[in-house]
Formats: sequence, structure tokens, C-alpha cells
Amino acid sequence: MAHHPLIMAESARQLALALEHDCPPCAVRARLEPVSVGLGLRLRSWPVERGGATDVDVRMSVSDLVTETGRPVSHRVTAEFRHTGESFGSCTMRFARPAGSAPYAEEAPLPGLLHPPAAAVGATADGDVLLARAPRGRLVTARRDPGHPVFLAGRPARMPLLAVLEAGRQAVLLESGMTAAAVIGLRADVCAPVPSRGALIETSAEPGGPRFLVTAGGRPAATGAVTLWSK
Repeated sequence: MAHHPLIMAESARQLALALEHDCPPCAVRARLEPVSVGLGLRLRSWPVERGGATDVDVRMSVSDLVTETGRPVSHRVTAEFRHTGESFGSCTMRFARPAGSAPYAEEAPLPGLLHPPAAAVGATADGDVLLARAPRGRLVTARRDPGHPVFLAGRPARMPLLAVLEAGRQAVLLESGMTAAAVIGLRADVCAPVPSRGALIETSAEPGGPRFLVTAGGRPAATGAVTLWSK
């Protein structure tokens, strides 16, 4: 079974946090969080799971460091992943101060929410599904597992960046009818808090690939794109 592409993004996030702990204490107190991410895969080059884990090499770099009064307020981390000496993907993630001080209030419970089956959104299990079909056919954030150990660890009131990225990926696959194997690139930028329930997700077909827009409280909260490959 091929690795889920978001393993690269989560690995890059964890490695970035490890780097922060090696920095002076002021850098840790800055409380930066990932606000944008972009990743790409090389066709037919990503490793296949063997026993649930794969040994890979990672080359990391830090750039675009911005400081205020000697403390970092944003930076960018790039990770290139290699397996048996060959690059199979890369991930770039920007860290900055949290987007907004509090999430928008969640919408009142929506009647008649229908969660799509996991296969329809490129998920492995039903608990991984992060969206649902609301009245009038709208797609909204609606996690099947409110405490998902990866996307929603700690049951946050707002969706972390990688959960937004995954919700956008699921929305594009659901609307396009493509499978998870077709995804070779992902991007997301969060500009405002995204509630874990009730945020609207809209997709559009663009020449460079499908895009998605997440709105909360009637205002844009995140944007992103999914690069799909087809024969």
C-alpha cells in the first residue's frame, strides 16, 4: 500500500518542531504554527509500506526567517524526501503566529448531514472523513471522528492546517470522482480560523488543477489546490 501523501506534511511539521526545540528558548515561546503548506510527489517514485514503516532520508532547510525584537515571527521549512537515493517528494511549510485569536462560532447543528463513504474521498476508514453533504448539496466540514489522533488531536475547536488540507483534498476527490492515487500535489493557505464543523468548502475546476475555498462565518478562511494526474 502506498503511503498517504500527508505523511510527508506531518513529518515536515514534526521535524520543524524538533528544530524549534534546538533553538534558543525565545524561539519556542513564540508559539508559531503552520499556516501554509505545499507538497508534491514524483510519479511512480513514492515508497510502498512494508510493515507499516519505510526508511527514508530527509534534507531540511529553513528560509525566510522574520524576527521582531530578536524573536522569530515567521519562517519557512522545506523538506525533501528521498528513498534509496532518489527524491520522491518535497514539502514546504510556513510557520507564523496563529491566524486570529479565536475561531468563528460554529453553525447550529445542520439537519440531514450525509457523510460520504471513505473510498469516495480517498480516505482509508470512515473515521478519516472530515466533511459531509449538507442541505442544498453544500459541502461542509463535519468530522466523523471529533478526536482524530492525527488531524484533530486534542479535539481543537478549529481545524489545524493539515486538517484543512485534508478536507480540501477530500472535497476535490469527491467532486471530481478521481481516486487518491491521482493526487500528486497539494497546497493550502489558512488566513483565518476554520471551525471543525460547519465551514463551507467549495471546489472549482481551474486550468492548473482543481482549487478549493473554505469560508467560515461568510468570510474566506482558507484556500488551496490539488494537482491531479490522469493518463
